[in-house]
Formats: sequence, structure tokens, C-alpha cells
Amino acid sequence: MKDIYRVIQTIKLTEKSAMLQETANSYVFKVDRRANKLEIKQAVETIFGAKVASVNTCNYLGKKRRERRSDFGRTPHWKKAIVRLKDGESIDLV
Repeated sequence: MKDIYRVIQTIKLTEKSAMLQETANSYVFKVDRRANKLEIKQAVETIFGAKVASVNTCNYLGKKRRERRSDFGRTPHWKKAIVRLKDGESIDLV
């Protein structure tokens, strides 16, 4: 990955991610499937200007979907990154 703006696709705003923000100073992002932890760390540090302590990643398979036929399709596979910031750092989302 060369472009840091393609590494981070969206931020995941769910109840679990809000709890992680409050308790563990962690933020959840949907990232490119080919991005590794170092690229995710560099992208967060340059885009948001916050120091990153650690990055955890999870790969998810797309869900099976059926549309009025007997065969199945799939939603796209995706990757989630949980980025923990150093103490005193934060990201302003709004």
C-alpha cells in the first residue's frame, strides 16, 4: 500500500467501539484488506496526528446472501483494525 488515504476506509461507530474509546482509548477502523499493521499505524499517525501504542487486526468473511434464487452470493470480505492510542492522545471524530 502506497497511499495512506486508501488504508483507512471508514471508522466503525458501534456500541462496542464507543465502550473501547471510553475504557481503553482504542478506536475501531474498517481498513483495506491488504494493509498490514505498520501501514495502519502510519496512516493513523499522519491523518489524525495521534501517537499509536498498538494495532490489532481481524479479518472477516462476507456474509452469504440469497436473492430470490437458490444460489448464494456474498457481501465483500473486510478487515477491521483496533488502534490503541498512547496515554493522553485522542482523536476528535466530530
